[in-house]
Amino acid sequence: MKVSVSTISLSELDVDVLIVPVSSEHVADGLEDLVDAFGSVVERARVDIAGAPGDSLVLYPDSGTAKRVVLVGIGEMSEASLETLRNAAAAGASSAGSVKAETVGISVPDTDLDGDDAAQALVEGFMLGSYRFDRYRTTQEARLPAQRLVIQTSDQDKQVRRGADRGRIVSEAVATARDLVNLSPDEKTPVLLSKAIEKSAKKSGYEVTVWDKELIEEEGMGGLLAVNRGSQDPPTFSVLEWQPEHARNSRPVILVGKGVVFDTGGLSLKPTKGSMDSMKSDMAGAAAVIGAMEAVAKSELPLYVIGLIPATDNRPGETAYVPGEVVKMHSGKTVEVLNTDAEGRMILADALSYAASFYPELVIDLATLTGAAVVALGDIVAATMTNDEKGSEERLAAMVSAGEQSGDRVHPMPMFDEYNEQLKSTVADLKNVGGRSAGSITAAKFLEHFVDYPWIHVDIAGPSFLDKARGYQSVGGTGFGVRLLTQFLQDYAEKKR
Repeated sequence: MKVSVSTISLSELDVDVLIVPVSSEHVADGLEDLVDAFGSVVERARVDIAGAPGDSLVLYPDSGTAKRVVLVGIGEMSEASLETLRNAAAAGASSAGSVKAETVGISVPDTDLDGDDAAQALVEGFMLGSYRFDRYRTTQEARLPAQRLVIQTSDQDKQVRRGADRGRIVSEAVATARDLVNLSPDEKTPVLLSKAIEKSAKKSGYEVTVWDKELIEEEGMGGLLAVNRGSQDPPTFSVLEWQPEHARNSRPVILVGKGVVFDTGGLSLKPTKGSMDSMKSDMAGAAAVIGAMEAVAKSELPLYVIGLIPATDNRPGETAYVPGEVVKMHSGKTVEVLNTDAEGRMILADALSYAASFYPELVIDLATLTGAAVVALGDIVAATMTNDEKGSEERLAAMVSAGEQSGDRVHPMPMFDEYNEQLKSTVADLKNVGGRSAGSITAAKFLEHFVDYPWIHVDIAGPSFLDKARGYQSVGGTGFGVRLLTQFLQDYAEKKR
C-alpha cells in the first residue's frame, strides 16, 4: 500500500473514502467545519453519531471532492490515545473495504498527541485493519484493501510524514509475521521457514546465515535436536544480523524467537480441539523476530541487532524423545524431560546459551511458551519477566512503556528465586516442567538457567493468535511482538544518542 501525506484541505482531498475521526465534543459543537466542507448532509447525520469510540457513520457528501466521508468516533478529545486512533482507523478501513475503495484519506485529529505518533497510529490501524489472509481462498472476498492511503494534516508536515512512513514500515512487517503464522504447516517446515527468512533478508536489507542439522549437531544443541527427533524434517537454526556502520552499540541486542513450526505435544500429545488445532501458531515468536528485523532494517535503525531462530516441529515419531529422558543441552547442563510438550523452552535454552558467544548488551526472547500465561492474562496482553541483573527494573519499565506506545501491551510477572524449587530434578541439573502452579513463571525460571547477561522474556501465547477479530487485530496470527520489539529498539537507540 502506498502511503503519503497531504496538507490539502478536507474539502479538496480527492479520494474514494475520507475517514474523519471525530470527538464527542466535536459532535456536540455541531461539526461546523465538516458542514462547511461537505454540506448539510453532515448536519442532518449528527443525530446518528455521538463521537464515542466504536461509532462509525458513512456519508455521501453534498459538496467537496471525496466520494464518501466516514465519521469515526474517538471519544473525549482529552482521553484520546494512540490505541483509540488505531481502532478508529481500523473502523474506517472496514467501511472502505466494503465499498472497494482504492484511494483512502484519513484526517489527523487535533489531539494532545504528537503529530508523528498520531500519524503512525492511524496508518497502523488502517493497514492492519485492512489485512486479509487470502492465500488459500479459491474465491475473492467482497472486501478489498485500498491501494493508496493519504494522511491529511493542516500542519507539522515533516513530523507527520515521518510518523506515517514509520507506520507503513511497521505495518508491513506485522503483515509479514501474520502471513508466516497463518501459513499451512506443510508450507513452513523448518527448511521452508529458513528460506522465507532468506527472502525477507534479501527484501529488507539484513543478513542471514542458516545452519543445517549437521552444524546444529556440531554446536551441540541437544535441546533442539531432542525435540526434532520425532520429526521427518530436519531442524534449522537461523542467525539474522543487522549491523549498520553508524550503530550506536558495539555489542549487539539479540532477539530470540521460538520457531516450533507445528506442535503436536510430541508423545505428551495435545488434545485437538482448542489446542493442537491452532499449533501452526507455535512459531509466532520467530515470526515476530523476522518482522522486527524487517522493520529495523527498512527504517535503518542505528543499532546492532541479531536475531536467533531455532526451528523444528514437535511430533511423536518413531524416535521421538520421551518423558524420563535426560538431555544434555548446548550449555552443558542436563535436563530431565518430564513433558515433551514443554519443548519450546528446550529449543530456546540452546539459543539463549549460544547468544552468550556474541557478548550481548541485552537479549530478548519471544515465545508462545505457556498456556499458563493465557490463564493468567488472557489474549489481551503478554507476560514479561527479566533476570536479576543490573538494571532489571529499568528493563521491565522500558518494555512496558514500549508496549503501551506500540499497542502490543505486556504485563510484568515476578521471578523470585523460590520458584526454582519447582524445577529441581532428582537425576539431572533441572527438569523441564515445574508443575501446574505458576507455569509461566517456572518456564521463565527454566530459561534463566541458560543466560548470564541482561535478559527479558516475553510469553506471547495469549495475544499471538486470535479466534475472533478485535479492532485492527485479525483472526489468526496477529503479528504480536513486531511493534513491541520495534518500539523497544527505537527507544533503546534513542537513549544511546
